[in-house]
Amino acid sequence: MSKEKQEQLGLKTAAEVYKQMPVLPDSDPVTRYVQQLGGKLLGVIPRQETWPYQFHVVQQSDINAFALPGGPIFVNVGTISAAENEAELAGVLAHEMSHVYMQHSAKQAPKREWAGVLGALGGLLGGAAGDLAQMGIQFGAGTLLMKYSRHDEAQADEVGAIIMYKAGYDPRAMAEFFQKLEKVAGNGGPQFLSDHPNPGNRVEAVQKAVAQWPARQYVAANPAFQQIKQQAKGIKAYNAQQISEGAKSGMWAQQNRQSGAVPRDVQSADTSPSEQNPPATITNVSYEQVAPSGEFKNFQGNDFSVSYPDNWKTTTGQNSATIAPAAGIGQNAIAYGVVIASVQDVDGNSINDATDKLIQNLQETNPNLRVFESPRKIAASGTEGLSTMLAGTSPIREGDQPVPERDWLVTVPRQQGGMLYLVFIAPEKQFSQLQPAYQKMLDSLRVK
Repeated sequence: MSKEKQEQLGLKTAAEVYKQMPVLPDSDPVTRYVQQLGGKLLGVIPRQETWPYQFHVVQQSDINAFALPGGPIFVNVGTISAAENEAELAGVLAHEMSHVYMQHSAKQAPKREWAGVLGALGGLLGGAAGDLAQMGIQFGAGTLLMKYSRHDEAQADEVGAIIMYKAGYDPRAMAEFFQKLEKVAGNGGPQFLSDHPNPGNRVEAVQKAVAQWPARQYVAANPAFQQIKQQAKGIKAYNAQQISEGAKSGMWAQQNRQSGAVPRDVQSADTSPSEQNPPATITNVSYEQVAPSGEFKNFQGNDFSVSYPDNWKTTTGQNSATIAPAAGIGQNAIAYGVVIASVQDVDGNSINDATDKLIQNLQETNPNLRVFESPRKIAASGTEGLSTMLAGTSPIREGDQPVPERDWLVTVPRQQGGMLYLVFIAPEKQFSQLQPAYQKMLDSLRVK
């Protein structure tokens, strides 16, 4: 990916963060402190080799941080509260900056493109939501493209140590902070380490590198950090489950807009009609509002065609399409309808392997998703595909609880190579009513 494309991807993905997570505005003292600290680290990177870094704070109690392609970096309030000194927090920022500097996320993009994450940044109603959100499968933004390898982590430690050293901080503070997280039972430690796996001998590797560098006087403890840490502890922070629930209702998108948390460049990168006129939350939907008509019409995609109920609407993204009743979609979620996306790159020639990888990827981003019926052969578009029934939770709620959902995944090989997949979605108790219409759509499918 070119540098320009990485920066564009980072801004579009950041727009999704502001829909999925509560973020402090730049005017908040804690954010200003983090940005000043990030700016100090940024100052040691040669200008011709740097990226347009941004630094933001997420109101999440778990210990985590993540970087998006091109420069946006988000650090949780819980991470600030857990750090014992400024050097440890600087280490977290330097580590995340190094992932951007080394372009780790961009290098993973081809591997994840087949899963529709990148391919659907055109998203729901033209917005920046990914296919997973369109399915009603909510995800934490920190899981987008950020499953680093141990090799990536070792590189980020090495480059992060150089950034810290040049900025005057003891690089060992970074490795020691990560080492402490491994000893933390709960409180976010495992989440950070699941995204940032230990490359092994972390402290020893950094110590070995530092030993070869000229000795220097490191920055002394900064009293301002302790003040900011106390302020961070007083900020209302949410756990992962609360953030997931808030994302489903559109709470964070509204809160971030009202607080002015969304940067202008992120706003301009996400110019979808759905953001200008946010759709209503999916509540109090009756079956009559989403029931498919008996009349079907044809939809022509880039590499497929399909018939669909003429009272449903179609929206297209890059390499994807959503067909759903208007009442069955909400902000970044779909409760009724079908998502169709093409997989350009499939490792190997086996539809079975590609389907297994797709299911695994979906489960990584949504632990609540499970296989209800194992993949079985199915005839589709004049060839042999696979049908898999998944079970999850719907964006439709009864009281304060989400209702069970059925996601019918159909994967079909493409004549030009790769794979097309369809996910037919409905609440569990109404899936059987919609299945005849879904089957008719599948029977009409023609894949190029």
